[in-house]
Formats: sequence, C-alpha cells, structure tokens
Amino acid sequence: MDLKASLGVSASGLRAQSLRMRVIAENLANQDSVAQTPGGDPYRRRVASFKAEVDRATGATGVKVQGIENDKSDFTRVYQPGHPAADKDGYVLKPNVNGLVETADMKAAQRSYEANLNAIEAAKSLTMRTIDLLK
Repeated sequence: MDLKASLGVSASGLRAQSLRMRVIAENLANQDSVAQTPGGDPYRRRVASFKAEVDRATGATGVKVQGIENDKSDFTRVYQPGHPAADKDGYVLKPNVNGLVETADMKAAQRSYEANLNAIEAAKSLTMRTIDLLK
C-alpha cells in the first residue's frame, strides 16, 4: 500500500470517529431532555453505523458512514405527576440514553481517533526518513 492509500484509510477513519463522537455528544447533551407536550416522546438516542468501502483509485478499504439511526429501545418511565410533560397517569418518559454506555462509547471512539492520528504520523515520519536517506 502506498502513502496516499494509507493516508486515505486513516483519514476516512478520522472522519468516521469524529462523526461518532458528535453523535455521542448529542446523546449525552440530551440525556435529560423530556417531551415538550404531555405524554409525548422525549429525545431518542441516535447511533452512527459504518461500512467498509473500497477506494477504486487506490484499492484501499476505508470507512464510510452508512447512516445515523434511532435506537429503538424503550424509554424509561418516571412517576412525576406535577411535571409539565407527564401523561394522564402522571408518568414522564425519559430518553433511552444511558450516560455510562455513552461515556464508554466516547472513550472507544476517542481511542480509534487517536489510533488513526498515530497511523498518519507514522506514515509521515517514514516518508521524512526516506527523504532524508535520499539526500
């Protein structure tokens, strides 16, 4: 694999993990959001999905965003009869966002992002060493 292909693979990984971190940050920011109307649905957790894609120009396999889907898991019901978003029985639906899961996902995305940065740095370093040897 040549330098351009390896940089392309790492760059696609950076873009994918950056998007993943933005989606996770949105989930964390909305973990306490409730519906605007009584009995309405609160914020629904979102999850980014990816797929492998071959770059026809270089032949390298990179990462492409397949989509951002809503998590279909159930909302949590909390009894708060005085809350403006409570239904007729006094229950408020809370988002299906688990802060611990999101934090673990964020850490994994951060580590993947760092790994791609390290791969780019290694390719750059090898290129610079090769140029130095050719001098």
